[in-house]
Amino acid sequence: MKNTKLFYISWVIALVATLGSLYFSQIRHFIPCEMCWYQRILMYPLVIVSGFAAFVNAYYMKYMIMTFSIIGFCFSVYHYMEQKVPGFSTIKPCVGGVPCNTQYINYFGFITIPFLAGTAFLLITIAMLLVKKENAAK
Repeated sequence: MKNTKLFYISWVIALVATLGSLYFSQIRHFIPCEMCWYQRILMYPLVIVSGFAAFVNAYYMKYMIMTFSIIGFCFSVYHYMEQKVPGFSTIKPCVGGVPCNTQYINYFGFITIPFLAGTAFLLITIAMLLVKKENAAK
């Protein structure tokens, strides 16, 4: 698969995740917790960076995109564990605002907002792992 397609796929994933988070906060009026904000801080720039990388086929952007997506995935896993593992949130409880263990959605007993964000970060990471350096001479 060409790099441009992989960058485009990561852009679409980041765009859908960003629009999804805006839907939950602006339309459904779910107040984001502290961990949700960290995930947003890492997801929103991916729309711009991966879109630019797709437009100019910039291989070197792979590393920036992977950095954001791997760190975001770690935040998502931690947040998901705060929601699903009893007693886990006592390690470092969320301070102020909505508690991080609040589950606004819980589809099929396991799909929560951090699960959706983590899936997006994971898919973007996989797409970037598939990006290969193209030879100048063909």
